[in-house]
Amino acid sequence: MLTVVDGRSPLTIECYESDLNSLLHFLGSENALLAVSGSSLDTYFAHLRSIGRRSATVARAMSSCRGFYRYLVDERIIEVDPAERLPVPARGDALPKALPESTIEMLLAGIQGDTALDLRDRMIVEFLYGTGARVTEMLGAEVQDVDLDEMLIRLMGKGAKQRLVPIGRKLAESLREYLGPDGRKQLATVQSKSHLLLNHRGNPLTRHGVNEILIRRGRASGIDVAGLHAHAFRHSCATHMIAHGADIRVVQELLGHSSIATTQRYAGVALTTLRVAYESSHPRASNVS
Repeated sequence: MLTVVDGRSPLTIECYESDLNSLLHFLGSENALLAVSGSSLDTYFAHLRSIGRRSATVARAMSSCRGFYRYLVDERIIEVDPAERLPVPARGDALPKALPESTIEMLLAGIQGDTALDLRDRMIVEFLYGTGARVTEMLGAEVQDVDLDEMLIRLMGKGAKQRLVPIGRKLAESLREYLGPDGRKQLATVQSKSHLLLNHRGNPLTRHGVNEILIRRGRASGIDVAGLHAHAFRHSCATHMIAHGADIRVVQELLGHSSIATTQRYAGVALTTLRVAYESSHPRASNVS
């Protein structure tokens, strides 16, 4: 229905599927998914907020939930729509929140060890922060998309648009370790596909899995995990590059934005950070005499 009737893109459908799988995981069974009450849905969305999911993520999860149960009612699989009273969240123009550079350094420093999962998890952080990729782009990457000789990686963005993204030195080191004999090869099975990122069973890693990894690693590193999610690294990559002098059109190309207006939001974040630093350090900027 989403593909043929609504004409949604594969990436959008993948996001909706991830949202519903997360709800299924929370409820515990398909029977519970079909028999869920409105109050149980309220509890689920309160849970998402409590573990630090950002407002836009919760809003999309609500949208996925409303569409799913509306479909079940239309198909007469269930009689009552438990999501009918869910609010329609307002979509504001709040500036994206970047993680402090020190937080990212703490997170990476906390992922010690040389097991396959350690190598994978370090690479995930380096990948998200180093490329500014959407989590779905990272999860869609295959081993053959990585070219460590040319230091490039091919990503599939929104609207099935491909782009080549440079690989930095730290990401290259992490990729070489992960793609070596002690990394991905230890996770892969005979049935494993060519996806770059695999879970401990050898299956392609999911969006939910990535966020669970970040939260677990963040807690182990002593980091406040309230704003720690995959998309925060995309914000951080763009904001930190602009703060360090990158041209906004270069950042637009890196992130795969079709409009420069989208990228300009990060310039606003960088300017806000600059203003705070200026007012706290310049002798003639403070009101205190």
